Amino acid sequence: MQQDHTILWKQCQEFIRDNVSPQQYSVWFESISSVSFSNGELRLMVPSPFFLEQLEEHYLDLISTAIKKIYGEGVSLFYRYYAVQNEPASGVKVRSAGYSPIIKEATAPAANPFAASNDSKPFNSQLNPRYNFENYCAGQSNSVARTIAESIANNPSDKTFNPLFIFGPTGVGKTHLIQAVGIRIKERNPGARVLYVTARFFQSQYTAAVHKGQINNFFHFYQGIDTLIVDDVQDLAGKPETQNTFFHIFNQLHQNNRQIILSSDCAPADMDGFEARLLSRFKWGASAPLEKPDMELRRHVLVKKAEQDGLELPQDVIDYIAEHVTESIRELEGVVVSLVAHATVMNREITLDLARPVVANAIRINHSKINFEMVTQAVSTYFKLDADTLFTKSRKREISDARQIVMYLAKKLGGMSLKSIGTKLGRTHATVLYACRNIEERLPIDKDLRDAIDAINRAMTEK
Repeated sequence: MQQDHTILWKQCQEFIRDNVSPQQYSVWFESISSVSFSNGELRLMVPSPFFLEQLEEHYLDLISTAIKKIYGEGVSLFYRYYAVQNEPASGVKVRSAGYSPIIKEATAPAANPFAASNDSKPFNSQLNPRYNFENYCAGQSNSVARTIAESIANNPSDKTFNPLFIFGPTGVGKTHLIQAVGIRIKERNPGARVLYVTARFFQSQYTAAVHKGQINNFFHFYQGIDTLIVDDVQDLAGKPETQNTFFHIFNQLHQNNRQIILSSDCAPADMDGFEARLLSRFKWGASAPLEKPDMELRRHVLVKKAEQDGLELPQDVIDYIAEHVTESIRELEGVVVSLVAHATVMNREITLDLARPVVANAIRINHSKINFEMVTQAVSTYFKLDADTLFTKSRKREISDARQIVMYLAKKLGGMSLKSIGTKLGRTHATVLYACRNIEERLPIDKDLRDAIDAINRAMTEK
């Protein structure tokens, strides 16, 4: 019934409206409509593939929460958009890559250590096909890491670089590069058991295995991998039992000439909260940095992103974005997505005049001017706390929350290392990492937290 499914989606939109800023809702959610809802499948109409990409990357947790609240469990999500604007015959249907209980049920056993003994099940490498070498932009800032990665991918039997440890700040392409190795290996040898997991997913699997008394199956599964790719390995900091398990799996794979590829936000020598024997393993092979993109690479990324999205960015727009957005590849891609969204909503061509406010909004905070003292003062003022209380051991909710926000903003805006933040507050690297992750996970669903951080941001940037 037409009215029923539209009413349900309106209720979803109301829930979403309460959990995002008015500007976010206006740009990303107001124009979405419900096509149909039947047999557990929800179909939503979005303006363009750019909207779809932005929703999947930045708002999927919020959308998932809204759908479960209004529609219930077990709903599969699909998107529709017109490849040619206002031409229904050009309609494209896309299944959500992240939110789909049916997909998860079908693919999870392939990477589930508890089902490893069943060799009849297809092996799912958990690789994103978009993260291949063909889509990876080369430049001076990533040349060493890319060269080593391609060497491994083209000749997996040569274990000169084992393990390969890729490190660098957020958004410089670590996940893309390490997955590209796995994709190339699978392309040339479809039978290879290549597995990509995040360290947090590995941790959750290990915890479940211990809880169910199936730790032997867990070991058996991982020891049978040909190429193991673990992303964000720094997330194992402060987890000695998981580290011990990973240590033994690492040794077994290495002794049997299986390739290990790891990524982290810092070099092995700068990692805290890890056992010395595990860190020594990280240093056995090759450690390669990914640095912030240089000007040439930034231009290349913008051109590549525009080509993938079927756009033609004017050269002056490319030059302007590349000159001002310098921190990461992810920021560059985000600016392109935002630029397209503004052009679509405002029904305007992409020009330098349109690009200037979009870029200004994306980089309105000058990271180099934000320091730890500014963050602590702004946070304590907002929460009406004595700044000194943030440095105490108090576990009162209001003080603990404020302290975690300080850690998060000091890392995000001040560019401080986890170790430096921990030293300032008398906390460990692992504690700071946990605090930053906790804030990141709460932001999509906690409107009060978002409002607080936005207000603190404004207080610092208006000075």
